[in-house]
Amino acid sequence: MASLKELRARITGVKSQRKITSAMKMVAASKLRRFQTRAEASRPYAEAMRHMMAELVAASPASETAPILMRGGQGKKHLVIMLTSDLGLAGGFNAQIGRAVRSLAGQISQNGEKLMLLPLGRKGGDIAQRAFPSEIVEKLPGTGGKEVPFNVASQLGDRVISMLEKGEIDKVSLVYNRFVNAMTQTPVTLPLVPLAVDEEAPAEKKDAPSAADQPLYSFEPDEESLLEQILPRNLKVQLYAALLESAAGEQGARMAAMDNATRNAGKAIDRLSQHYNRTRQANITRELIEIISGAEAV
Repeated sequence: MASLKELRARITGVKSQRKITSAMKMVAASKLRRFQTRAEASRPYAEAMRHMMAELVAASPASETAPILMRGGQGKKHLVIMLTSDLGLAGGFNAQIGRAVRSLAGQISQNGEKLMLLPLGRKGGDIAQRAFPSEIVEKLPGTGGKEVPFNVASQLGDRVISMLEKGEIDKVSLVYNRFVNAMTQTPVTLPLVPLAVDEEAPAEKKDAPSAADQPLYSFEPDEESLLEQILPRNLKVQLYAALLESAAGEQGARMAAMDNATRNAGKAIDRLSQHYNRTRQANITRELIEIISGAEAV
């Protein structure tokens, strides 16, 4: 049975932890507002880029002369970029990325392709080191929970393009957490190379006029020249949007985790205080009994 001194020390320690988790929750909430605004602002632009690329790809069927960012390489080396955080204390934010990468790795293996990993963020590097140590291309540092400049996505995009042109990789997929709200971050696997185009028409376009009624569009310059210029930009835009989504999701997950930790600390303090009071009362009662027994003996 713990002594009163030990119980007081435990209560003091848990109170200190509660102060820390509460402060971390407030910091994460403050950062979340900024990152959420930027992530939501980037979505329309990234989606518009995807739609524009779909129109260009539809007008320019894949061929041997198509840009490599559109058709991919001829081999079976599949690069997976995983976006995680540098810091922990974010609940299951990084763990669910690890599960998504393991699931994708199983699909890649079934397709007879070779897995190659490029983790961005220290936690992603740790996950990859445990699960796929021989498949790691390079461990890249994350943003450390700070602002996400576009040059991070630009440098990563240039690295991917260089690897494609050198024949080091043939396909590229991106795994990241899409920000939904402070409590929910959804893992997303986005194929980047070859360029993914939805074959089914969106629901709102089902009643659109037939192809014969559609106007004919001419591209200036030709479609392939446009693709050569726009494909690298699209790759960097999609990477940047994913980085913003991941940054917002990290702060949301950390805020929720620290809120739970603060609540649990409060409950622990209540339990320890109750135990402390009962122990103190039991000690007082025992001392009273000893005094009364001694007086009766006299």
